[in-house]
Amino acid sequence: MDDLKLALLINAVSPGVGGVLVRGEKGTAKSTIVRALAGLLPPVPAVPGCRFSCDPGDPDPACPDGPHDAGEGEERAARLVELPVGASEDRLTGSLDIERALTEGVKAFEPGLLAAAHRGVLYVDEVNLLHDHLVDLLLDAAAMGESYVEREGVSVRHAARFLLVGTMNPEEGELRPQLLDRFGLTVEVAATRDPAERAEVVRRRLRFEDDPDGFAAAFAADEADLAGRIAAARRRLPGVELTDAALRQITAVCASFEVDGLRADLVTARAAIALAAWHGRAVVTADDVRTAARVAFAHRRRRDPFDAPGLDRQKLDEVLEEHGEEPEPPDDPGPPDDGPGGPDGGGGGLPDGPGQQDAPVPPQSVPPQSEQPMESGQGRSGESEPAPADAAYKPRLFTVPGLGNGAPGRRSKARSPYGRVSGARPGTRGVHLTATLRAAAPHQRARGRTGSGLVVLPGDLREAVRDGREGNLVLFVVDASGSMAARKRMRAVKGAVLSLLLDAYQRRDKVGLITFRGRDAELALPPTSSVEAGARRLDALPTGGRTPLSAGLMRAAEVLRVERLRDPARRPLLVVVTDGRATHGPDPSQAAGLLAGVASVVVDCESGPVRLGLAAALGARLGAEVVRLDRLAADALAGVVRDARNDARNIA
Repeated sequence: MDDLKLALLINAVSPGVGGVLVRGEKGTAKSTIVRALAGLLPPVPAVPGCRFSCDPGDPDPACPDGPHDAGEGEERAARLVELPVGASEDRLTGSLDIERALTEGVKAFEPGLLAAAHRGVLYVDEVNLLHDHLVDLLLDAAAMGESYVEREGVSVRHAARFLLVGTMNPEEGELRPQLLDRFGLTVEVAATRDPAERAEVVRRRLRFEDDPDGFAAAFAADEADLAGRIAAARRRLPGVELTDAALRQITAVCASFEVDGLRADLVTARAAIALAAWHGRAVVTADDVRTAARVAFAHRRRRDPFDAPGLDRQKLDEVLEEHGEEPEPPDDPGPPDDGPGGPDGGGGGLPDGPGQQDAPVPPQSVPPQSEQPMESGQGRSGESEPAPADAAYKPRLFTVPGLGNGAPGRRSKARSPYGRVSGARPGTRGVHLTATLRAAAPHQRARGRTGSGLVVLPGDLREAVRDGREGNLVLFVVDASGSMAARKRMRAVKGAVLSLLLDAYQRRDKVGLITFRGRDAELALPPTSSVEAGARRLDALPTGGRTPLSAGLMRAAEVLRVERLRDPARRPLLVVVTDGRATHGPDPSQAAGLLAGVASVVVDCESGPVRLGLAAALGARLGAEVVRLDRLAADALAGVVRDARNDARNIA
């Protein structure tokens, strides 16, 4: 946990660093340590009675509760505001009291979580599961430092500058690149494997459950001392000097690691200055730059959605030594006093050694493996070694017919909280002003209206019906039998599935992977939002044996049946990748009947001059769209259309 403690302390000293993203396995107390941060932050001066936490020394001239006169304010504790994953837009940005607006003609605005988090901490647990429309609002606020509410003809603007802290389990999927880049630092956490440390964790947890107040009191003095050190470091922060040599190291490291944009340079510089202030130094050292880079770069080096964050520490040290005036020792000497970052706290730096876990090196979704004859990769059981995948490409868009009502996404048409307004219905989410007026207007005389205000009852409220897009469950059923085992052919198949996985990632789908070979089918990846896991399973997929096509289809039917019970609103899309051959088990026709009514796509992998058309026959039984493997790419389809048009012109 040393990395996490240090990253939080850096942001506590210098909120301008931009927050922390905490990645790690479940059950590692990520949320617990983040929630503890609020108690360590210095108090915040605020204008009395202002719901938007305006600074009395520099009040916001456009504050909805203003205007405020500059002067002395009152101090209050720094807030840690939690954003639930399932929050609505109104809860995040604030809401307008429609009834008061219609009846009294006033713009009554109720602030949301962004206003509450201003000059504090906004914490999002499981941030990678946050819906896209909330991510968009967070991005706007983080980029501009302000929140804009534009709806029902009312415009409200207020300041929203906050320290963004998020936790996530990578098994559940990755963040959108835009939001990922907004986090200043990122750290990986994992539970300790030392039995003695694990025992101490359990012991303290049990002590806390027995006597929460007494347990907190036992550490009150240490927490007060740590809060004092943070406040002192904040006071030292403006006086820390970032020398030209240190700045040259920062920019050289950013250029060497080919990070996108200049945000990494700024974040690393701010973090290095904060580290120097925390350690009581007046000048930024190469050690500060090294530590800052380790927590600022890892998530900015992804070149592919399937890459995991990571950093080559050896390369980092080499670049720092090359561009430094003098070689710096690899170990952080530590701060001059105790506490987190000191001799007892163990979090003052990121020393190299057995106690420090390196961030993972980004895995390659397409291993650089040379083309070999199939015989050279043959195993003892007749299986071939896993073939690498061809490069991914943009595939055709496959959708589920009809209009769904599932989770917001970018694949199939659906009723969505966002999109084009197509009508209205009774409700209070996203009030449709015109429809509400039409519903209330005929009853004004019966309701005894006498003044200029409109008499509106709760039953008159109408919400907008919007046509948008939803994310689907894309279930891949991949033939891994001997008929697919020709190495060049399997490379193309894996490249196609990898391309479809990438498409699913971009369209916010859940994915699942079933493979069939030998005598049975295997659920290689249960339905999940982590398409990265699907890419890893696909990369290691072995081939060989008979073709139990029927078993693969029956397993798919069972998986979809269970998923309908778990998430009935999410519609499935079945993608069967096969050449249509079935050399083991019953005839696939009966299994195909179990999938009746499921939107399906059959990717025909048959090759050669003589084609049996078995995949096309399977597609007919499934009622599926059949696409040849070599025509799966979007540009390949455009080429087919162009060829057809040219043939038509020639005939004419």
